[in-house]
Amino acid sequence: MDQLTHYRQVIKQLLGELARRRPANPHLAYQTLFDRHADSYALVAIGWQHARRIHHFVVHLEIVNDKIWIQADNTDLDIAAELERAGIPKHQIVLGFHPPQVRPLTEYAAA
Repeated sequence: MDQLTHYRQVIKQLLGELARRRPANPHLAYQTLFDRHADSYALVAIGWQHARRIHHFVVHLEIVNDKIWIQADNTDLDIAAELERAGIPKHQIVLGFHPPQVRPLTEYAAA
């Protein structure tokens, strides 16, 4: 299996596992969004909290230039660590939610 196929499988499995969790708020649901053409993958929370509409990214991952970019991680997990546990090396993971000047200071790829 090539690297890109492996990355896609890992991402889909991880987001699928997260989507099966029940949100603490019974009026919320998780939905996975997989755009293989753009290599953009997301877990979205949708629903209501009292009178307030909730529609936000829980996790947003993209594959850009053969690296996995974590664009959003609003979980109680460390998505980068979960990707590592699945066999993705740190130098192939970019913490896109950090400003470009901060990324070189992390253990992960800068871009």
